[in-house]
Amino acid sequence: MTAAHEFELRSFGGRVAPALLASDRRIVVIGAGGWLGLATIELLHGALGDSFTDRVRCYGSTARTLSLRRGLTIAQAPLADIRTLDNRPTIVLHFAFLTKDRVQGMDEDAYRAANRALSATVLDALDAIGATSVFVASSGAAREADNPAANPALRLYGALKREDEEAFAGWAQASGRTAIIARIFNVVGPYINKHQDYALAAFILDALAGRPIGVRAPHRVVRGFVAIRELMSLVFALLLEESGRVVRFDTGGEAQELAEVARLVANVLGPVPVERAAIVGNRIDHYVGNGAAYERLLAAHAIEPIPFAEEIRDTADFLVAAQSPSV
Repeated sequence: MTAAHEFELRSFGGRVAPALLASDRRIVVIGAGGWLGLATIELLHGALGDSFTDRVRCYGSTARTLSLRRGLTIAQAPLADIRTLDNRPTIVLHFAFLTKDRVQGMDEDAYRAANRALSATVLDALDAIGATSVFVASSGAAREADNPAANPALRLYGALKREDEEAFAGWAQASGRTAIIARIFNVVGPYINKHQDYALAAFILDALAGRPIGVRAPHRVVRGFVAIRELMSLVFALLLEESGRVVRFDTGGEAQELAEVARLVANVLGPVPVERAAIVGNRIDHYVGNGAAYERLLAAHAIEPIPFAEEIRDTADFLVAAQSPSV
C-alpha cells in the first residue's frame, strides 16, 4: 500500500445507528481518552450527528480536550465531577481502568486501591445520574486470575477485572437494570495505542515502513482479533435492549498463530517478507475468547463480522494519519 485510502467516517453496524439516533438516552463515556473510548466517541459522533453534543458526556482522570480525526475535539471532564450530572435515563460505558502495564511500576496494594476507588466512583454514581444500563469493558485476563502459571502482573490485573465484573453485575441484579460485560481479548482498529506492546500494531508499522515483519516469540502464539466498531455495535445493540439482565460474552475472531497474522498483514499492506523465529518446544500462548458464542450474538443482532483484512487497513490508515504532521 503506497498511501492510506481516504478516511471515511464509519459508524455502527446492524440496526444500531438508527436505534441510537431514535433513543432518548444520554450516553456517558468513562475512560474516554483511552483506545476504546476514543474509537467509541468517533462512532457515536458519526451515528448521532448534530445531537452528539447534547447526548454524550465524557469523563477521565483529568479535565482535558480530546483530539480525534477530522479535527473533532471533545471536552473531557474529571471523573470526580460525574455526580454533578442531573438524573435522566443514561447509558454508561465504563472503560476506565489502570491497565496491567501499570502494575510493574506500582506497589500491588496501591494498584488494587486505585482501581477499586475508580470502580467505586462509577458504581456510586449510577443511581444518582439515572443509569438504565452499563457496559463494562473487562478483559480476557480475568480468566487468568487463578492460573498459577500466569504472569503475576496478569493474574493481579485479571483478578481486579473479575472483581469489576461482579460488582457491576451485582448492581444490575439488585436494581433490575442491564449490565453488558465483555471480556475483551484482542481488538483492532483506529486509536490503537501502546504500539510497542501490541504485536499487530508492530506488524502494521513494519509493513508500512517496508521492513520485514518479525515474529520473535520462540513458541506458538495464537490470537483472535475483532474490529472495535464491530464490538461496539454489538455492545450498543445489547445496551439498547434494556433487558434488565446481565449479559456476559467474550470477544471472538478467528484463532490464528502470529505468523499467519503477520503474513496477512504483509499481503494486505506489502508485500514485505515475514521472518518467524524458530519455535522451540510445545508451549502455546492461546489468548482467544469463545468465538462461537460471540458469532451467535452478532447474528442475532444482524451485525456483519468485519473481515480481518479490512480491520488491518482501517488500523493502518489511522497509524499513517497519526504520524502525519498535519493531524
